[in-house]
Amino acid sequence: MKKGNMMKNLPLSLLMAATIGSTAMAETPKNATPTVVLVHGAFSDGSAWTKVIPVLEAQGLDVVAVQNPLTSFQEDVATTRRALARIKGPIVLVGHSYGGAVITEAGANDDEVKALVYVAAFAPSTGQSVSDLTKDYATPSGFSHIDADGEGYLKLTREGIEKHLAQDVSPEQTSIMYTTQAPTNGAVFGVKISKSAWENRPSWYIVSEHDHMLDTDLQKAMARKINAHTTTFNTSHAPHISQPTEVARVILDAVKNIK
Repeated sequence: MKKGNMMKNLPLSLLMAATIGSTAMAETPKNATPTVVLVHGAFSDGSAWTKVIPVLEAQGLDVVAVQNPLTSFQEDVATTRRALARIKGPIVLVGHSYGGAVITEAGANDDEVKALVYVAAFAPSTGQSVSDLTKDYATPSGFSHIDADGEGYLKLTREGIEKHLAQDVSPEQTSIMYTTQAPTNGAVFGVKISKSAWENRPSWYIVSEHDHMLDTDLQKAMARKINAHTTTFNTSHAPHISQPTEVARVILDAVKNIK
């Protein structure tokens, strides 16, 4: 009997087991092209990377945009780890804003994560939270434009997005950002990192010079702390939206320089 006919006659359970087994036995080729995994920040979702994704894919890269629920830090890390677990081969892990804290934790124990890219993002040390990082710096103006509901979930006002999160983005785009933003559980900012991925991996950092959501001096201090390859853009807190090609170039630099 031909192999194809044998497979057709297998029970579904055995067919699934055979498929899983063959996948598990497949080896990742040496020098495999990395997959880029993009992790969004607070008040956002995976669509925030819409303009960066096609630039990376045009260079032949596989790209995954994680959809974190923003309901708890633990669940965001778990969701990101599930995305990483589906990928075979090396990974360049990218985080924007609060997403930087998520990738710092999620990538720490994954040997396939070869490099980290922080896009105007938090880079906590082991035992630090996002709130710990900000306590010695002035509160950015954008935080005066956050609404909280009775359960502690936060959303940016329309003015907060238009004039503080993404003041260099078109009105049409900021309207979409406001309409689609995901509520963020405020508790996520107080959870301390158990282990920092950047401690033993090369890192890249994009500083946003005109940032009204994450203090620019804090960004520069974090970039120095993690010994990152640092690039500074004259952008808002949303360089991946206002200057996606430039952000993609930094990610591509990380892809080209990992070992």
